[in-house]
Order: sequence, then C-alpha cells, then structure tokens
Amino acid sequence: MTLVGEAIARYHKLIESEPYIDLGWAQALQERKKALKLEDGPLSPVLRPHLISSRDYATMVKAAESLLSAIDRVERMALANPALLARVQLLPAERMLAAVDPGYSAFSVAGTLHTQLNDGTVRFGGHSGVASPGAIYGEALADLYYDAAPVKELRKKFKLKKLPGVKPLLSAILKAYKESGGKNKRPNIAVVEFRQPMFSSDSLLLADFLTREGFPTEVVSPDQLEYRNNVLHRGEFTIDVVYRNVKLQEFLVRFDLNHPLVRATKDRTVCMINSFRTELASKQALFDLLTDDTVTAKFPAAERKAIKDFVPWTRLVQAAKTTHKGHTVDLPEFVMKHRAKLVLRPNDNSTEVHPVRGADVTDLNWEKALRQAMRSPYVVQEAAEPPARAVFPMLQYGSLMMKEMLVDVQPHAYLGSVQGCSSWLDVAGPSSFSTLTGLAPTFLLEGK
Repeated sequence: MTLVGEAIARYHKLIESEPYIDLGWAQALQERKKALKLEDGPLSPVLRPHLISSRDYATMVKAAESLLSAIDRVERMALANPALLARVQLLPAERMLAAVDPGYSAFSVAGTLHTQLNDGTVRFGGHSGVASPGAIYGEALADLYYDAAPVKELRKKFKLKKLPGVKPLLSAILKAYKESGGKNKRPNIAVVEFRQPMFSSDSLLLADFLTREGFPTEVVSPDQLEYRNNVLHRGEFTIDVVYRNVKLQEFLVRFDLNHPLVRATKDRTVCMINSFRTELASKQALFDLLTDDTVTAKFPAAERKAIKDFVPWTRLVQAAKTTHKGHTVDLPEFVMKHRAKLVLRPNDNSTEVHPVRGADVTDLNWEKALRQAMRSPYVVQEAAEPPARAVFPMLQYGSLMMKEMLVDVQPHAYLGSVQGCSSWLDVAGPSSFSTLTGLAPTFLLEGK
C-alpha cells in the first residue's frame, strides 16, 4: 500500500470509530464554514482532505511548467499566424481583442491546468486562463480541515503540509501591473464580474483579502463602469487594476467593443488581469495545435517531451482527415470507431454544455454527441485511462456516506510558475448536477 493509501485508510478508520462516529466534529466544521462565509462557495461536503504525495506533486509541477511554457509559445505563434489562429475557433470580436497589447508580456498572469493525477501518472486535459476558485478558497479550507479533530489525530502519524493560497495571485497581479507601467504602490483594484443576481462569494472573498493586504478593492459589475478623462471609474472609485472574472463570450453577448473596459484596456490606462488575449489559452482547441507535430516540431525538447508524455491527443471535430500516432485517419469515422477511448469536449468551458465521455454512453448516444460536435466548436480528445477516482466520506443530510468521486487536480499557475494546487471532486458517471460536486481541501503528504 502506498503512503497516501495508508493515510487514507487510517483516516477512514478514525472517522468510523469513537469519538468521531457521532459527527459532532463534522457539524462543527459546517458551522465554521458558515462563520467564515464559505457556505455559498463551490465546496463539496467532503469530510476528508485530498492527499497528494510530495513526489507526485513535484512530478506534476515540473510537467506543468514545461507545458505552460509550450502553451505560451503556441499562443504567440497563433497570434502571428492567421491559419493557426483560425484553428482555435475564436469569434471575430475575440480575435480583435486578442490583438490588444495589455502592456505586460505574459499571456496568462493567472491560470489553471486540469490534471488527472493517478498513481504517479500525470495527464493534462485542458487549461483555463483564469485562477482556480481553489486558489481563493484553498487557504481557508486548508486552515479549517487542518485543525479538524480527526485530521489533527491523523497528523500524529502522518506529516501533512498546506499549499500556497491566494498570496501568489496577488504577487503576480502586482508584477504585471508594474510591467505595464503602473506607478501606484497601492493600486486600486476592481474585481469585475456579473451580478447573477449577487456577486459570487469567491469574488467577495478575493476583494476582502486584497483590501486586508492594503489594496483598496471593490467588486464591480461591467455595467457600473465608466470611462472619463482617461480614467476608469465605478462612481467615485478610480481603478488602476481590473481583475477580470467575466468570460469574454458572456461579456460580448451584453456589450460591444465601445464598452468602457475595452476602451480603457486599449488605451492602456488600466491593467487588466487576465487580458482579453488569454481567451486563447482557455480554448480546448489550443490542444489541437499542441498535439500537432507539424506545429510544435521546433519547440524546445523539454516542451515537446511534456506534450508527448502528458497531453492527450486532441483534434477539432470536423469532417476532415487528420493524423493519429503517425497514421492518416478520417476523423468522424475514427471517433465513432474508438468511442471507449475518447471524450468530446466543447471548445469553451461551460456550465451548460458538458463533456461526453465515450465509455459512459451507448453507441447511439455517442453518435448523437458527435453530430452535435460537428455543428458547433468541439474537440475530441483521448480520455485519461483510467480516470482518477477516489472514495471520500461525505456529509449528506446529516449522515456519513462513502462515495467514489472523480478527482480533477488543478495546479495554480502564475506567470508560468506553479504555486499550489486545489482539488475538484465530481460524481462518477455521466455529467449531471450533484450537491456532492465541488472543491475539497488539499494537502501534501510528506511522510510519517
């Protein structure tokens, strides 16, 4: 049994024995979450932290940073090459905004990789050009669980280490602001997101943190912004830095390119984190370019190795010939024939449209999913085998239940460097809403 397996078995035995079996400690944990205003966040009602060995974490960080370098390189190539850019499937307005220079060199100041970390193997399934909610909730969650009674008992035999939280995000924001020409030592920051009908708890938590660190911060909806005399405002609050928590496509549904945020960004009178060009990094089709040897042939050896070893073969779904492991194939025919080993993913991450994993559906439903994918931007990707799963104790309706969950580990990337990670749990099987889905606290297991 691995060290992680040993620690999990020990923990499960603890919580199913006296004095923890009555779940008083679990109820106290829930009350602490409410007191810290965490109950509205995307948190799983999980009763144990996700544990990652130090060795696995080090392997993941090394692989992630090589891949992040390759992603940055392929983004620059795509912006300079219309044919490559077309393969990423940007909307016309997205292409126009991607060309706007934000004033700093990084494509993604803050980003997230979606990772299958399974028995020492690493597989990256996608990249988001936004900070993971786990970066914001992670520190508070770690503090809560680290001092929970059964975790304290577990720490008597196993050494657990907390991971970096939101401070590296602030450091990256300030570096980008300074590089863009920002002069204020304590810039005013606006966390911009839509009210639906209220601001999200992660934006409010981030604003609270930034304010406590000495940076005046307000959460602002795009419709509240004004641009006067080359200064971006929300009322009397002048803005130096925008932390964008708005998806560009959602923004473009509501506003045109004359919006105050767009004008201020073009004029470089505000530093926006992340810039509009970061949308490139959030498109699943970017992995189509990364896994195309004709695109990456001249990449540094370390980056090509990271792509080969850790990135699944990915292609934009279309009626076309393509290559797979050196062989030319008809893509739709190949997708139908190899259902069990593939997954169809929308090009844009969405809460409304979910990936379809071939192994979870029938031939008929896979054919329907493929037809849908041919009509709108989708990619087909080799599925991680097997998907990372683990059994977690959950608090549901006041009772303890053991549930097998899918685990997506999300390394937190800041200016190309990984500093910490979080864990997202999802129900195993076809995608559907579940109250069990959400963030779990994450600790490194360093030894006994």
